[in-house]
Amino acid sequence: MSAQLNGKKILIITSNTGIERDELLKPLQALRGFGATVTHASSKGGTTQTFVGDTEKDQTVESDVQLSDVIGSDFDALVIPGGTVNADTLRQDSAALRLISEFAQAGKTIAAICHGPWTLIDAGVVKGKTLTAFKSVRIDLENAGAASVVDAQVQECNANGWTLITSRTPDDLPAFNEAIAQAVAG
Repeated sequence: MSAQLNGKKILIITSNTGIERDELLKPLQALRGFGATVTHASSKGGTTQTFVGDTEKDQTVESDVQLSDVIGSDFDALVIPGGTVNADTLRQDSAALRLISEFAQAGKTIAAICHGPWTLIDAGVVKGKTLTAFKSVRIDLENAGAASVVDAQVQECNANGWTLITSRTPDDLPAFNEAIAQAVAG
C-alpha cells in the first residue's frame, strides 16, 4: 500500500456488459492501493458484467453510480477499460463522450487500455496524439488522426494540454496502473 494518491479521485467508466474483467478490477484495486478514491460509473448504474477474453462470462461487479450522474470536475483522472463490447457500447454513450471531453478540456489525465481507445475516437480527442491499443484498434486510431500509433506496453502522450495514457492488453496492466499513478500524483 502506498499513499501517493491520497486525496485524489479517479473515475473508471464502463458500459454494463462486455467489460474485460482484469481491465476493470486491476486498475480499481491498484489505484485504491495507491490511496486514491476510485469511483466506478456505468452506463445504466448497478450491476455490470465482466468477461475474460471477450467470450467467457465472468463475475458481476456493482458500479457506484450511473454515468449520466457524474461530473468530470469532481475527479482528477479518467480510466477507460477495454472489452470489445464495452468499448463499442461506450463510444455510443453520450454521457461517456461528454465526460471524456470534460476531462480533456480541463487538462486532466485520461487512461484507456485495449479496445478502450475506440471511445476516445468518438469523443474526438485522439487527433495529434501518440497512442497504443489492441492491434485491431490501431488502424481506427490512425484513421481518426492520431499522430502515431505505436506497439508499446504503455504510451504516455502529453499534448494539447492534457495527458493520455494508453496500453495494449491485460498483460500491460502493471505498467498501465503505474503510469496512471505517476501521472495523477504529479
